[in-house]
Formats: sequence, C-alpha cells, structure tokens
Amino acid sequence: MKVINIILTVLFALFAMVQFNDPDPWIWVAIYGMVAGVSGFAIYQKYSKGVIYIGIAICVIGLGILFPELIDWVKMGMPNIAETMKTERSYIEFVREFFGLGISFVTLVFHFFQMRKKEVSNGNGE
Repeated sequence: MKVINIILTVLFALFAMVQFNDPDPWIWVAIYGMVAGVSGFAIYQKYSKGVIYIGIAICVIGLGILFPELIDWVKMGMPNIAETMKTERSYIEFVREFFGLGISFVTLVFHFFQMRKKEVSNGNGE
C-alpha cells in the first residue's frame, strides 16, 4: 500500500499545482491538496477520520451539483473534453470538474477503507 499512497500523493500534488490557471483555483488546489495530504499521511498509516469524512462529503455535494452538467454533456453525445486545454465551451469545465471530484471521491473512499482496516486490525473497530 505504501507505493500506492506515494503515487496518489504525487498525482494529487501535481493535480493541485496545475490548477493555478483555473478560473477558480482556490477550490481545486484545496480539494486536490487535501487528497494529497490524506494520501501522504497514509504512507505512514496515519489517518484523520474527520478530514476523510469532510473530504468525502465535499466530493458528494460537488458531484451532486455538477451531475446535471454531466447529464447535459451525455445528451450532447459526449463531445471531446480533452482536445484542448482551453475551455471555450462551459460544459468542458463542468465535466472535467465532475471527473476530478469523482477521482478525489474514489481516492478518499479507498483511504476510508484502509483506515477501517487498520482500526479493525488494531482492535479499535466496531
């Protein structure tokens, strides 16, 4: 798991760094930075329930807010969202944000289960 956590830490740190040219960088730097931090601490099997729970909640809320945009994109026939880094069409930004939150959510759920596994092995689980 250590190697996976190192890879996740580096990936999410890179995700955070490339957000500075985004229209709303502070949101994405904070989200990706938080996931990078959770992954970094997980390298040493250190977990913060509160941070993981808050991160999952933020991702779920964000996914819910952006879900209608994803549906609109699917109805358009799923046009390419990766052909250019410029977001000339609004759906490009929304769909990319949806997938970014989805990746963050999956990563935090992964850490949640790793945290629970550690708690159970230490006799702290319910």
